[in-house]
Amino acid sequence: MKDRLEMRFAGSGGQGVILASVILAEAAVISGLNAVQSQAYGPEARGGVSKAETILGREKIWYSKVSTPDFLLALTQASLEKYGKEMAADGLVMIDESLTVPDWMDRGRVIAIPILRTAREEVGKAFTANIVAVGAINRALGLFDDGTLTEGVRRHIPAGTEEINAKALAAGAALIRPEGNKEGI
Repeated sequence: MKDRLEMRFAGSGGQGVILASVILAEAAVISGLNAVQSQAYGPEARGGVSKAETILGREKIWYSKVSTPDFLLALTQASLEKYGKEMAADGLVMIDESLTVPDWMDRGRVIAIPILRTAREEVGKAFTANIVAVGAINRALGLFDDGTLTEGVRRHIPAGTEEINAKALAAGAALIRPEGNKEGI
């Protein structure tokens, strides 16, 4: 089990990658881990590439920026191209199925799943793609139990959206086969 996990979330402004990173940091704190979360966006917050970072660890975290990500979520081709080259050698990349894995990327370290389609078609609301991704990330990395993750989500969503967000979390988790899980922290 790793003592520290550096995660980067990237996509288009408005896809909720910042909220996804906040929710996973919240779940870490609920479970007794240390966590820091940061984000970077400017004019790209409305449609361009945006990113958020979360570091989870058992020890104090002295620097809040991710240097070499162990995990990358990329929801757009531009974000995959921009941040995919900065990964740790054994890092895991999760992408939406609509993206093309670049030739220079180790395909064995990539999980391509239908995040955006699942939000649209199975959950019924495209805006839940970030919560679908959170469910998939949690299952793939084996981070938190369902109760902890659900509480992390609940603390950051509007009242009255609990049911659809629970559906999105479950749909995301269902996208990951148990034999595909990676060891989390």
